[in-house]
Amino acid sequence: MPELMYDHVVVRYGELSTKGKNRKEFTRQLSNNIRKRLSDYPGLTYNTLHDGLFIKLNNEDYAKIRNDLKDVFGYAYFSGAVRVERDIDKMKEVSLKMAISSSKKTFKIATKRHDKSFPMRSDDINRALAGNILHNTDLTVDVHNPELMVYVSVDKDYVYIMDEKIKGHGGYPVGINGKAMVMMSGGIDSPVAAFMTMKRGLQIECIHFASQPYTSKQALEKVLTLARKISVSQGSINVHVIPFTELQLAIYKNVDEPYCITIMRRMMYRIADEICKKRKIGVITNGESIGQVASQTPESISVIGKVADTLILRPLCMMDKVEIIDMAKKIDTYETSILPFEDCCTIFDPKNPVTKPKENRCVYYESLFDYQSFIDECVNNDEIIKVSYKDKGEEDESIF
Repeated sequence: MPELMYDHVVVRYGELSTKGKNRKEFTRQLSNNIRKRLSDYPGLTYNTLHDGLFIKLNNEDYAKIRNDLKDVFGYAYFSGAVRVERDIDKMKEVSLKMAISSSKKTFKIATKRHDKSFPMRSDDINRALAGNILHNTDLTVDVHNPELMVYVSVDKDYVYIMDEKIKGHGGYPVGINGKAMVMMSGGIDSPVAAFMTMKRGLQIECIHFASQPYTSKQALEKVLTLARKISVSQGSINVHVIPFTELQLAIYKNVDEPYCITIMRRMMYRIADEICKKRKIGVITNGESIGQVASQTPESISVIGKVADTLILRPLCMMDKVEIIDMAKKIDTYETSILPFEDCCTIFDPKNPVTKPKENRCVYYESLFDYQSFIDECVNNDEIIKVSYKDKGEEDESIF
């Protein structure tokens, strides 16, 4: 169907439809997020109803809107649509035009009455529209594998006729469940964790631990590029860059090598915890997956996470590496993540890290140096860099 024929976009709720008294709050947040994502199209007008969001195109470019709308969390699907009066003859006219312009050979009509007061049943509408197409074209009905699907949505005031359903990411609208701090290393896992955190309705900020000169400028640029890529789902992201070198060197000076990674991770959590408290962020998330590396065994995760008061969530905890890589490719972060610029977790990687650390041993090693003064220095020198998918930063050109 020619895209210029569409005059509306119909957005249908997914998981939001299960909400009760707070449903309006969720749908309002989704509407606000969609308006923000589509702010480059000033001609659009919006109508939020109980079972969907209806966007009038007013001659705006549907092809571009279609591409941008895919990035928003919180809906089940959307469709380009033609709006008609609640009149069967009008419905026949538009569905016939869709069939003729499609160049398909088989079709099926699928009607859903969101408003049951409409006098015709769904099956009766299907038969009426299909009969009109059969009478006026060479198309045939195929109820199992049709080349063309014509969807008819009977709503309270109008009928919307569509020939596609674009599946959304699902989940909840970003921001409805508060804020989270994502520990962003620059590897494959953390951008996927950030994506899944936003999918559950959390607006994110990111924290990155930089150990210059042991880590390169390109390592930081890679993290900013990853943050920019995933910012498309919430507009922009604040990236907290923590100068971690002095604290990391102190760890490797005072701690036996097998425990260095464990102590380093405990320090990272302490720093993230303090910054979350300062910025009123209620959740820390990261890309940890059980058993993937020494610091991600159940014993390590338990000992490391005890130092933080902030709730810690691990979206990838039960996923294997193949699943994570597949998701990274899907969200277009994989190729950036595998660029060969090491982060602070890999440059001092011990040969035999402990996999079942003891908390009392950690406390002992931490008593050997004044780690709190180093943490204070890190927090006080937190550099916040705001990135957005709309920006074209230096890193986009320098690392690729």
